[in-house]
Amino acid sequence: MKAESTRTLDANGSSVSAQTEATEAAISSVAREFKNFVADVEDLIQSTTSLNGEDLARVKAKLQARVAAAKQSVQSIGAPLIDRARNTVRATDGYVREQPWQALGIVAGASLLVGYLVGRRG
Repeated sequence: MKAESTRTLDANGSSVSAQTEATEAAISSVAREFKNFVADVEDLIQSTTSLNGEDLARVKAKLQARVAAAKQSVQSIGAPLIDRARNTVRATDGYVREQPWQALGIVAGASLLVGYLVGRRG
């Protein structure tokens, strides 16, 4: 019997693990942007008591730039996540159509496991 590769391909033939790495990098980028945004807001809160009109306008412009960067990061991560979800749905649909009895067995086994775990809590 031939061994299967652990790297799977989506409908376009691109590597799913490459998509996962790209998605994780995008999430990391969003997390960094959020941390920078929070740090800027904290700096603004601490410095608002001593700012005059010109300094306040400069800090406000910097904060607005950070908000715009954070929005852009969140928007850029949305598309890869949606594509990944669609590819997962397609792969799952294909598997279920090709091997319906195995899929049914997996669902039944998972249901029994969840039922057992929920039953133990009570």
